[in-house]
Amino acid sequence: MNTSVELNNASLDDVDALYRIEKRCFKIDRMSRRSFRWMIQKGNSDFILARQASQIIGYILVLYHRGTHLARIYSFAVIPEARGQGLGEVLLHHAEKLAAARNCIYMRLEVHPKNQAAIRLYERNAYHPFGVIKDYYEDHADALRYQKRILYREDKLDFISVPYYRQSTDFTCGPASLMMAMQALNKDIKLDRSLELQLWREATTIYMTSGHGGCSPLGLALAAWQRGFRVELWLNSRAPLFLDGVRSEQKKAVMALVHEDFMQQIRQSDIELHYAEITLEQLESSLHDGGLPIVLISSYSFNRTKAPHWVVVSGADDTFMYIHDPEEDEESYRSETDNLYLPIARTAFNKSFRFGQSGLRTCVIISARK
Repeated sequence: MNTSVELNNASLDDVDALYRIEKRCFKIDRMSRRSFRWMIQKGNSDFILARQASQIIGYILVLYHRGTHLARIYSFAVIPEARGQGLGEVLLHHAEKLAAARNCIYMRLEVHPKNQAAIRLYERNAYHPFGVIKDYYEDHADALRYQKRILYREDKLDFISVPYYRQSTDFTCGPASLMMAMQALNKDIKLDRSLELQLWREATTIYMTSGHGGCSPLGLALAAWQRGFRVELWLNSRAPLFLDGVRSEQKKAVMALVHEDFMQQIRQSDIELHYAEITLEQLESSLHDGGLPIVLISSYSFNRTKAPHWVVVSGADDTFMYIHDPEEDEESYRSETDNLYLPIARTAFNKSFRFGQSGLRTCVIISARK
């Protein structure tokens, strides 16, 4: 690309020029002058122009959604005579850097299926499709939705490197999380479905609501201890767990018996049991000491489903708690890459780090024996 191109922010003086570019680049779904003025004056956005010899030859407009860590490319244009010179990639990369500086995790966008040049640009730069919006454009065409994860900090995190394992069932997030933590500490452990289901059988509470049994933190702690790891177990309740999600008195009685059996085994082990609410600072301290926390969160904050979900805390910094999430979401195209060192704002993580009406807060921290 010609090095004389300069990138700077849009101002109200640029509205007429931007509108002329809009008419040249788009036959439908054009932004109006009023829209340009609103975005420049009031939009929660980055509006970046590419200029050459004082003339605007392209722009990219990125919107930010308050309260989230997502950014969205709302509009993106390069005049015809400036195409094929790498300007689109320059604007795209610049926008990604600005969004990452705002602690955005993903950049998302919509693109017309006939805009093959734009699709090639996005796919060449690691964007992948994650959905379709029906009848989105003025010509009634669908919109293809693309996204890219733009914020990675695991290379800056001074903690144990954690492998990834995807849970193979809807109910084995606990075993999958424990498996990731165990192999991070012992490379000889083989991650496969046989081990996943064996751990589930060892750790299950028999019943969880009306579905398959869920994994108890007590059971996960015992499973790790029996495989030679040092284990700390944190609970903010002494009562049998998960009973508020079960209506049947018979099931509650069975779960209480299983809980007591787990407790009996823990009393005969050297598992360190803490009846207290572990803080984020203590989680971070355990990471610095070579431990890996497996924590129970409520998935409501992320997908509006009130379900208990186990994840591995794989890192921490001043802004985020990082997790390895064993659940890949095909509907939102959240894949293994997206689930490694997934950054969750500390305040949001702290809010989701409890489950049920009782506010259960629990964590199993495993580390290598010295």
